[in-house]
Amino acid sequence: MSPGKVIAIVGAESTGKSTLAAALALRIGAQTGLRCTVVSEFLREWCEREARTPRADEQLAIATEQRRRIVVAVAGHDVVVADTMPLMIAVYSQFLFGDASLVPMAIAAQRRAAFTLLTALDLPWVADGHQRDGEHVREPVDRTLRALLAAHGLGWSVVGGYGAARLDQAFDAVSPLLATLAPANAGLFTRLAARQAALPAWRWVCEKCDVPDCEHAAFKSLQGR
Repeated sequence: MSPGKVIAIVGAESTGKSTLAAALALRIGAQTGLRCTVVSEFLREWCEREARTPRADEQLAIATEQRRRIVVAVAGHDVVVADTMPLMIAVYSQFLFGDASLVPMAIAAQRRAAFTLLTALDLPWVADGHQRDGEHVREPVDRTLRALLAAHGLGWSVVGGYGAARLDQAFDAVSPLLATLAPANAGLFTRLAARQAALPAWRWVCEKCDVPDCEHAAFKSLQGR
């Protein structure tokens, strides 16, 4: 049996990662017939057990355990939806403690993911016990996360919207990957074709691009000279 593919969900706190991971795994299993599971966020479990947030010296062990759980799940499933990755622990270690030592391990783990979904900041911030730091950290964490992914040549797809729309967007993003894995009788190609036909004509809008150094923005700047 070939090892499964990891769909990594990353993003700042209170952006719906856990809810999206559970719903996406259910939809993947129901619509493709693939053996799909969720690896939940170990940090949440750790904070609930210890009734506090981790210190700087405890970050590595938490990131390592998150990675281990993903590796174990991959061995027995076709698709693993990871509700966060070691990369998020590395980002918070860098942001909160000025410690970038976890980045190499986290980037190596991220490279093993077949697809990365990045949850947008369009959901309201909600307190969650010991785990969350506050709404004020979301934007800088999001910037740090995007900068790390870009610096290491790792792509991502942003997922936004509310409720079912957020799930639909995530499923549409990963559907090309799923189509390469799903059994021929799963009907995923038919659904993909129907969904694609229903989409409006795609148009690039540089003013709404969140990657200021992209080639489209650069080309537009050259045209204006």
